[in-house]
Amino acid sequence: MLKYSECCTALQAAPRTWLVTGVAGFIGSNLLERLLLLDQHVVGLDNFATGHRRNLDEVSGLVNAPQWARFRFIEGDIRQLEDCRRACEGVDYVLHQAALGSVPRSLSDPITTNAANIDGFLNMLVAARDAKVSSFTYAASSSTYGDHPALPKVEENIGRPLSPYAVTKYVNELYADVFARNYGFRATGLRYFNVFGQRQDPEGAYAAVIPKWTAAMVRGEPVHINGDGETSRDFCFIDNAVQANLLAVTAEEGARGEVYNVAVGDRTTLNDLFFALRDALARQGVDYALEPVYRDFRPGDVRHSQADISKAARQLGYAPEFRIREGIQCAMPWYLRNK
Repeated sequence: MLKYSECCTALQAAPRTWLVTGVAGFIGSNLLERLLLLDQHVVGLDNFATGHRRNLDEVSGLVNAPQWARFRFIEGDIRQLEDCRRACEGVDYVLHQAALGSVPRSLSDPITTNAANIDGFLNMLVAARDAKVSSFTYAASSSTYGDHPALPKVEENIGRPLSPYAVTKYVNELYADVFARNYGFRATGLRYFNVFGQRQDPEGAYAAVIPKWTAAMVRGEPVHINGDGETSRDFCFIDNAVQANLLAVTAEEGARGEVYNVAVGDRTTLNDLFFALRDALARQGVDYALEPVYRDFRPGDVRHSQADISKAARQLGYAPEFRIREGIQCAMPWYLRNK
C-alpha cells in the first residue's frame, strides 16, 4: 500500500483534471468519489444506459461542498464522437470505464454491445489522442482469457473468446496497441476480475452475482447457482480496482501502455461465495435458512478464473488491501441499506 499512499499524497498536493466515462456506474462512481476526496477536478460522461443518477447523488453526500463543486457532468454517449471530444477538452487524465458489461447481454444483443464497447472505445481513443491527454487508462476484462485453461491467468497468455462481450474487450486491447504503434498514444488496460462492492446494482437480468444473491437473501428468496457451484472466480473488492486505476494513471512512462490483471490472486467457488454471503449477513443480524437452487451452466461462462497479479505489483506497485471476505464485510452495510 506504500506506493498507493504516495500516489494519493502526490495527487492531493498537485490536483489534475480527470475524465471518468461511465461515471454514474458502479466503478465510475467509486472512482469519482475517491478523486473528489483527493481534491481532484473531475469531468464525468454518462448516458445512463446502465448507470444511475442516484449513484451521483450518493457521491455528492459523501464529499464536501467544495469538492463536489470540482465535478462537472456531461450527459452524453461514447458512441458519439463529438460527445467524446467535448468531454476530453482540458483533461489531463482519462479513466475510460463506460461499456456494456455482461456476457448474457452480449449474447442476446451483440450489436449494441459491439457499438458501445468497440465503436465507443475507438471514439474515446481518437478524442483523447487529439486532445493530447497525458494518460489514458481503460477497463479491460478477464473475459479476454477465454478458453485458455492455465491458472493463474498471466497477461501474455490468452485463449479464444467465449462471448461477444469478450470479443469486444479483446478488440479494445488490439486498438490500444495499434494506437501506441502508429500514433505514439499509449493506453493502459486493466483486466478486471469480478469487481464487487458498494453501488453495484442488485437488480435486473444482468446483475452481478454478489449484489444479486445478497438482495435475494435479504428478501428471503432462493439463490440460483448456475452449474454445480464449483465454478470459481477471483473476486475483487472495488477499493482494489480504484487503487489500480490511480496507480496506472500515475505510473512511470515505462509501465504505461501495458495490460494488467486487477484482482486479488485468490479463487473462490460459487458454493463458498454463497456461505460467505450468508455468514456476513448473519453478522448483520439477517438469518438466511434456504439452500441454494442449482440449475444449468450459463452459456459463454468460463469454468475457473484466477489472476496472477505479479505484473501489476511489480510495475505499478499494486497491493490489494481487501480479500473477498473483507470486501464483503465492507460492502454489506451498503447492500442492506439499498435492498
